Amino acid sequence: MNFQLSHPRDQLVAIMNRIYRNGMTTLSGGNLSIKDDDGDIWITPSGVDKGTLTAKDIMCVRAGGTVEGVHSPSSEYPFHRAIYDRRPDLRAIVHAHPPALVSFSIVRQVPDTRIIPQANRLCGPVGYAPYALPGSEGLGTNIANSFAEGHNIVILENHGMAAGGSSLLTAFQRLETLDFCARTLIRAQVLGKANILSEAELNLFDRRRNDLPQFVPVAHPSKERELRQQIVDIVLRAYNRYLMISTEGVISARLDENSFLITPTGRDRGSLSVEDIVLIQKGTQEVGKTPSRSVRLHQAIYTTHPDINCVMTAQCPDVMAYATTSTSFDSRTIPESYILLRKMPLIPFKLFYTDPQQVATTISLRTPVSIVQNDCALVVGESILDAFDRLEVAEFSARSLIDTCGIGAHVPIGQEEIRELEVSFSLN
Repeated sequence: MNFQLSHPRDQLVAIMNRIYRNGMTTLSGGNLSIKDDDGDIWITPSGVDKGTLTAKDIMCVRAGGTVEGVHSPSSEYPFHRAIYDRRPDLRAIVHAHPPALVSFSIVRQVPDTRIIPQANRLCGPVGYAPYALPGSEGLGTNIANSFAEGHNIVILENHGMAAGGSSLLTAFQRLETLDFCARTLIRAQVLGKANILSEAELNLFDRRRNDLPQFVPVAHPSKERELRQQIVDIVLRAYNRYLMISTEGVISARLDENSFLITPTGRDRGSLSVEDIVLIQKGTQEVGKTPSRSVRLHQAIYTTHPDINCVMTAQCPDVMAYATTSTSFDSRTIPESYILLRKMPLIPFKLFYTDPQQVATTISLRTPVSIVQNDCALVVGESILDAFDRLEVAEFSARSLIDTCGIGAHVPIGQEEIRELEVSFSLN
């Protein structure tokens, strides 16, 4: 489904449902708007439960000033209008109160998006708007001034955040991505100082190539169709369990010795379909589609390891706290963690972007999980479920380890017990 072809009312309801479901706002908090081609502004209502919003609740402020709808427009309408006046390129605005971003707003700091290249390229530098009374013209002026400086997402002092975009989905993705950065930075503080990427390092992300020669598939066998659906199902599960966000996370699965399926670049993970999945065959890509930027890495892993049938990369906040601080991850927490994760090497950021073949040699079914500095968790498995299980366990284990820091020193499973696990579960 093309989200952009939905009516503004339906778009606003769909995105507010995601924001509320993902814990980024409360029953009474947050507001969204879309500026239509004719200058009308569609906006969420004031005083209506955000958890039960319907299309009939959405208000419209016509270009001439007439208000239509069964409620009143959001009390924050003045700042939406002020942003649109200062930034005519923006066609949608999202305002919410995600707890992690509120934390930054009440210590009067902005999250640094340079901890992860994908986040930096989507959000850019984060703006800051001084406090003013909610719903006031003064607040609208403060926020619009920050947007007028070129920022696409702004922290509101002692309040929350606002993001803009050329579409509502883009504005939401900026909110979601900055919230992910904020949660990662907060978790990283427990482990040490987060590493900030230089512009030269960030540029490596821009130069990553995914333009393989194209081919036209002649058929789609049942095995391929089944595998496409499995990938979509697991992406949606990962998204709903906060292991991926709408703009980040890749899954591929081997189809046969010469081909594999991989998720596309630039597609919303929360609404992925089987048609979006890209078939890679003998180093060529399915015509009319664009595979993930990491397609060459996945290809190198499958070529190097005939026993690997699934590759995943994901940016989970707790694992990413380890990735951004380069802190050693000790999987000797509980038996399940050690059995599924083993030793988890750290892959240098530059190597990940410049030498996919070298990265492929560092991972195997005996070393199935690696942490890529300032980028992702890299996970492989014998099947999609096998790899996804490892990804979930990695994030849960990271969360447990970080939470342990507030209780006491981590006591790992002893070496004798580790040897027993290795013998019993044939880990050597």
